[in-house]
Amino acid sequence: MVSNTVTRAIISTAACETTGLAKGDVAAISQRMFELIGDALKAGDTVKLTGFGTLQVRSRAERIGRNPRTGTQHKITSRQTVIFTPSAKLREALDNLTGR
Repeated sequence: MVSNTVTRAIISTAACETTGLAKGDVAAISQRMFELIGDALKAGDTVKLTGFGTLQVRSRAERIGRNPRTGTQHKITSRQTVIFTPSAKLREALDNLTGR
């Protein structure tokens, strides 16, 4: 299976074609939307995008990692990470694609 990457530019072009808005307007709206999502996540808030999914900041504990090539162990420090949980609607649509 060949994997395709959908970029912000591809999404913006599709939004322009669908809405009839100018490319600059769509770019400004999407840029601001990503800034607002980033700001909310930095503040520790959960971002719910109805029909798509939820973005949430979670803490990862410190742990021991292993270099797969050499087998040497090293400490991985604790950190914050963003977790995406797809909505039931998106999960169902994905399951239908794979024939589950």
